[in-house]
Amino acid sequence: MLGTSALLFEAPGETDLATQQRIWTLAKEAESWPEIREAVPGMNNLMLNFSLAPRSCEPLEARLHAAWMAAVPLRVEGRLIELPVVYGGDGGPHMADVVAHTGLDVDQIVAIHSAPTYVVYALGSHPGYCYLGGMDPRIATPRRKTPVVSIPGGAVSIGGAQTGVSASAGPSGWNTIGSTVMRFFDPALDPPALFRPGDRLRFRIAEVIR
Repeated sequence: MLGTSALLFEAPGETDLATQQRIWTLAKEAESWPEIREAVPGMNNLMLNFSLAPRSCEPLEARLHAAWMAAVPLRVEGRLIELPVVYGGDGGPHMADVVAHTGLDVDQIVAIHSAPTYVVYALGSHPGYCYLGGMDPRIATPRRKTPVVSIPGGAVSIGGAQTGVSASAGPSGWNTIGSTVMRFFDPALDPPALFRPGDRLRFRIAEVIR
């Protein structure tokens, strides 16, 4: 339980696309339940916001468990969006830290980071931010021991086994290796976020500054 207004379901197993697709299936089903106001997929989890707080969560937890066991991966034909990235330089102040940790040079890191087609697993952290799956483990780098007070919107970063793009300025404990100028959140639009779960993302090398 998250207070009296929500319940967080943690999916068992590894964080991978098949598990995330089952979470999307579970979210779609749970949103049809009368006591659920909103189902919000996260990374390997699902948050259920109540329309009315239940007296006991046991029946809901049992229904969640049964629905999870029956859930099959939801195949989403998301859009393919390409982001031009300037790697290194002032917009990638932590590239040297990723080089030091991985033992790879800048060109290798850029090539490896820009090679996959990433999948948007979930939205979160701040409006418009997307959690991506599919990063090559060769460039995985631990989060920073001391977070940065503020990084700009459009910062492309690596945190552990994940990579992502900041939608707006704010603090971060990830390693920023580049930047893009695309806008990821506009409250005047419907939907306001550029990305949706299931969308695919490619990082295109615009420039490498060493």
